[in-house]
Amino acid sequence: MNWNVEYEKWLNNGQLDADLRGQLEVLQGDEKTLEDSFYKNMEFGTAGMRGVLGAGTNRMNIYTIRKASYGLAKFVAENGDAAKKRGVVIAYDPRHMSQEFAYESAAVLGANGIKSYVFESLRPTPELSFAIRDLNCFSGVVITASHNPPEYNGYKVYGEDGGQMPPASADAVTEYIDSVEDIFQWKLKMCVN
Repeated sequence: MNWNVEYEKWLNNGQLDADLRGQLEVLQGDEKTLEDSFYKNMEFGTAGMRGVLGAGTNRMNIYTIRKASYGLAKFVAENGDAAKKRGVVIAYDPRHMSQEFAYESAAVLGANGIKSYVFESLRPTPELSFAIRDLNCFSGVVITASHNPPEYNGYKVYGEDGGQMPPASADAVTEYIDSVEDIFQWKLKMCVN
């Protein structure tokens, strides 16, 4: 991945979130930080993904959250209509952008026909695990970076048993994430009921 090309794509995209555009403008000339922000895509594994908040393909932001949520949505859909109806429950912690990321995840899932539940307020990861089983959901997401420093956030996916996603499932989600060619493709609206 050519970080300069990716940086220019983001900077010149008319759909780029204003706050993220501002961050990129502030970083102009800081090649080391820009390179780290764009030299690769966020990596997804059995523990989900986590990283520094900010603009770029290697940062936690609404676009990388949408991309991961799309991967999860395709994985759920691959498991049939019953899995889509069972849905995904989403929790979040008090970190910066956690609530916004939870709503972004729900919007992507909803746009793909998947029922989602978002907690009304902060919840710990064990409560998400319980909710997956209690609501008979197909999966769950918690927006948290656990023990990492405050400038981090994360996206952790859990299976229907409330435990960490097994490697084969994480690999399937990763394949769907990697299939996304345009990270700016989603124009989402929230629907709450």
